[in-house]
Amino acid sequence: MQTWELWYPKAASTGLLFARGRLDATDRLLVHAAPDVLSVEVRNEDGTPIASGTDMERRQQTPISRLTRKNGSILREDLWPTDADLGLPVILPGGEVGILKAWWHAGDHKEWRWQIELYNSLR
Repeated sequence: MQTWELWYPKAASTGLLFARGRLDATDRLLVHAAPDVLSVEVRNEDGTPIASGTDMERRQQTPISRLTRKNGSILREDLWPTDADLGLPVILPGGEVGILKAWWHAGDHKEWRWQIELYNSLR
């Protein structure tokens, strides 16, 4: 398991928590409605930091950002999901994590429809 903490660093005196989610270990996480600037810290199950990204700015206006963990760093990419993104975990503002099951968007990007699956277990 991993904990992904996503912060909006431009709010308040030390930033504002955007989402904190606990999920199975992953190298890629989709983010719905990410703020224009995002800082991320990933911790393993015992709380040890394993990756981070600081002050990552939005590069284009999209409803989804993809965070990729590589060599202890987090990289941000703002995108319109494709079939290659189906099955990835997606974190919502606040921290609920689901799996992206379907995605469609109009060619002009003025509308989109998507489906996620949410599952919980008390273990």
